[in-house]
Amino acid sequence: MKNRKNERSTSVPLELGEFLCFAIYSAGHAFNRVYQPLLKDLGLTYPQFIAMVLLWRQDDQIVGELGQKLFLQSNTLTPMLKRLETLGFIKRSRDSADERQVRIKLTEAGRRLHLQASSIVRSVRKATGLQEKQVKDLTRDVDDLRKALESRNSR
Repeated sequence: MKNRKNERSTSVPLELGEFLCFAIYSAGHAFNRVYQPLLKDLGLTYPQFIAMVLLWRQDDQIVGELGQKLFLQSNTLTPMLKRLETLGFIKRSRDSADERQVRIKLTEAGRRLHLQASSIVRSVRKATGLQEKQVKDLTRDVDDLRKALESRNSR
């Protein structure tokens, strides 16, 4: 009984404002609120947008590669890619070298969308109020945090 009393008296009340995970979670929601009206004109959601960003950088990718880069499982990625195909931005097809693989290629409409999208990135960066070095440092730190958490999770 004595140990339990000591545990209670030394425990610190949980304060949500001190949770790093909540700060990142709530910042993610704030980012979504900034992105949503900007992406509305393109007819894209944020996950669709980041998939397109990867395809603009490197067209003709296998679904599995894209999923790894986005940290998404195929059961989440496939419906999103089907929607992008319905919108006419990508084309999905079986890989001729390995029929088990599905390749994703931009359509002409998907390539044209890239021109409109570049202004979105500038607008969001401006909305952060951060200088370029701060953005790079913060991005690096959050990426390092994700890697540390993933390595902890994979043990």
